Amino acid sequence: MSPFQSVLFCLGLCLEQVIQAQNCPLPKPSLQAQPSSLVPLENPVTIRCQGPPGVDLYRLEKLKSGKYNDQAVLHIPAMKKSFAGCYRCFYQNGTCWSLSSDKLELVATGVYDKPSLSAQPSPVVSPGGDVTLQCRSIYSFDQFALYKMGDTGPNKGPERWYRADFPIITVTAAHSGTYQCYSFSSRDPYLWSAPSDPLELVVRGNSVTPSQLPRGAPTSVTEPSRNITIFPEGSSSPTGLTHLYYTKGNLVRICLGAVILILLAGLLAEDWHSRKKPLLHRLRAVHRPLPTLPQTQKAQSCQDRGRPDGHNHGCHY
Repeated sequence: MSPFQSVLFCLGLCLEQVIQAQNCPLPKPSLQAQPSSLVPLENPVTIRCQGPPGVDLYRLEKLKSGKYNDQAVLHIPAMKKSFAGCYRCFYQNGTCWSLSSDKLELVATGVYDKPSLSAQPSPVVSPGGDVTLQCRSIYSFDQFALYKMGDTGPNKGPERWYRADFPIITVTAAHSGTYQCYSFSSRDPYLWSAPSDPLELVVRGNSVTPSQLPRGAPTSVTEPSRNITIFPEGSSSPTGLTHLYYTKGNLVRICLGAVILILLAGLLAEDWHSRKKPLLHRLRAVHRPLPTLPQTQKAQSCQDRGRPDGHNHGCHY
């Protein structure tokens, strides 16, 4: 292969890497627990990572444990405390890995006795009134979570010992529904108590219109439903993989620099090769045998006439 062909080959490889780098990283997949991420002990649950069609490889990872499975689905037939924790997943197509999915917090419930949930002053409230939902535990827990049936996430209560208050100011018809609360410790954030007995909050009467609300007062101070997010330490790259994620600009510069170096090396090799051929021709010309000189024959004839016959006439030039 000539130096020029080698340069073209290397350039093609670099361009292929650049094209692949422009498509990396891939969009993040989704990660869900079915039927719920709150799993009573000994109940089944399935964790599913979902990416685009035609994925080459899935990787499901439990953070802080160093454990991962190269599969999209993890079925747990009976929930144990050891399965509780924070999960994430990735997928791979070719040499490209996707971004990390959103973290999934798999919580084991029923580890501790259930707390109690009450409404103060009453679970029956008129529109525009105030009510406080109180979650109490017999244990010295510092974390409480309140769920309203139909919501996707909990309301996290203030960090208090033994109880948490969830005030709802200026109640509307949207606040009516069934509530439950859980208690747990911040030292074991994925091991929760059993749920409290359901509490039905009833809003009676006509709903308050915005013009009837007090000025400057929020319609509700209840926090919107959200997941309790705990950020574990560790890398954002898949476990067990070498961290070789370069930026697109750096990868392009690396490839261009490699092509230039190969091109210069090829040009130098071709120049050296072209200079070597004439030098060999000149070296061969120096070693050619010299032709016989005419003086050699003339000197021989003079020697013949100078034989010892008594006469030596010599030679005249």
